[in-house]
Amino acid sequence: MNRFFPWGFLSVLALIFLAIFVAYPILGVLFRSFIGDNGTFSLDGFETFLTRGKYLEALMNTVILGLVVTLSCSILGVFLAFVVARYDIPFGNIVLLLPLSVLIIPELISAQSWVMVFGNNGLVTNLLKALGLPFPRFYGWFGLIYVMTLTYYVHVFLAALAALRGFDHSLEEAGQSLGTAPLTTYIRVVFPTILPAVLASGLIVFTLVIGNFAISIALAQRVPLLSVMTYRSFISELGGNPTMQSTLATVSILLVSCVLFLQKRYLSKRNYQMVAGRTTPRIKLRGWKAILISSGAGLIIVLSLMPALVVLIGSFTVSRGPVMYWGQFTLDHYIRIWDFNLAVIGNSLTFASMATALGVCFATLVSYLLVKKRSVFSPMLDYLLLLPLTISGTVLGIALAQGFNSGPIVLTGGLLMVIAMTVRRLPFGVRNASSNLHNISNSIEEASVSLGVPPVRTFFNVVLPLMAPGIAAAAILTWVTTVAELSASVVIYQAGQETLPIQIFRLISSDLMARASAFGVINMIIILVPVFFGIKVMKVRLFSS
Repeated sequence: MNRFFPWGFLSVLALIFLAIFVAYPILGVLFRSFIGDNGTFSLDGFETFLTRGKYLEALMNTVILGLVVTLSCSILGVFLAFVVARYDIPFGNIVLLLPLSVLIIPELISAQSWVMVFGNNGLVTNLLKALGLPFPRFYGWFGLIYVMTLTYYVHVFLAALAALRGFDHSLEEAGQSLGTAPLTTYIRVVFPTILPAVLASGLIVFTLVIGNFAISIALAQRVPLLSVMTYRSFISELGGNPTMQSTLATVSILLVSCVLFLQKRYLSKRNYQMVAGRTTPRIKLRGWKAILISSGAGLIIVLSLMPALVVLIGSFTVSRGPVMYWGQFTLDHYIRIWDFNLAVIGNSLTFASMATALGVCFATLVSYLLVKKRSVFSPMLDYLLLLPLTISGTVLGIALAQGFNSGPIVLTGGLLMVIAMTVRRLPFGVRNASSNLHNISNSIEEASVSLGVPPVRTFFNVVLPLMAPGIAAAAILTWVTTVAELSASVVIYQAGQETLPIQIFRLISSDLMARASAFGVINMIIILVPVFFGIKVMKVRLFSS
């Protein structure tokens, strides 16, 4: 019994938490997709899905969009990573801002900014109209692929850059010394070694694309997509038969699960291990090659960071309804927020603070249990922690709303919002909190216990301080992602519980882009302040894991 306490007992409590707030709602969605109108077993939902063209079209569009954006992100990310790793470009330090752009600029604001540039009343659109030049319609495939590529390619860039920097240059030299051309050496030696990293990050991009709600709802007006259709099905059928919304959610879960299985099976057959070796020296380019490559990389960086600048200018631009008067500036949008919408900011701060505190405490405990105190419960903990990765935010929101709307546990309103935000970011929180646990020797903890200090006190006095950098990174990343969370909360929120992303979403839907920009700037400031404080003051390495 003494061996069970305290860590075995805490493992059981963690399992119970995950079973209630992760497994129970997701299994409920799967179960309800097999229940018909009369409450008995039925395949009507799947029959409707497979026989109505609009559902199959949405599934096909979602898969195509996922594949195209993953391919474009891979090309863009690998190209930029190769340039940064191999060449001494003049703005190499600015590239380090790219991961931050993903944190600081939420997806919804990114979509909003590009609509302000290329939308029906966009800056570039109006300029081209005045010049009599045609421009492709931004609302549809073009806009979706363009915005999602610039939003998600950073995931591939980071993975490819890490793999290239860990590559042993002597292998490349050996290939070329045998008479192989440099291009052939890259294709046969270098790229196979970074391929697993690119595939793993590509899977992340694919799952983010097919589960994306913020960009899809803003730009997919004429392209049926599964995530948008699932949300609209929930909104239109709220209070009615949930079979169809459960079926759409189940199809989304199955789609991501299939991709996870194929990726894991592929990677299991390709195992590359790199021993320590010489890092490839960076080459200083000259002439037309320097201009061409630096221009391409610079354009990618400018386009990545442009949404923040566009939203900032838009927030000070005079507007009348949907019409924006570029070049005329005002503070009216911020004054209006100060007078009427401070509660929205308060809701965001309150929900994000509670979700961050709950998520970090849980992630710290679970990471310690999984790394240092593994038990018979650990495999199940690992599995349940992966589940939130297999579902989109919209599906998670529907699962929680359906699961706790009635039954043994009834949760609504703010508490359910906090649970949704916490659960959705748990896998990332655990990953960051455990990042430096592997480097903490067990002998340190054993020495404390052998001197008579109880295990729990040893954890708080010895282990926890050593975990502090990882916990700080987990706290910052959890905070910035919960402040920007939209897809799950937009399904759950009730009147008076609007957060900043929800308010931005409503204003964009009403074509009030200037007011939405003012909220967007406030949202970015709330995200940027803890990121800046963590990196500059606390010296936190956010992307070390």
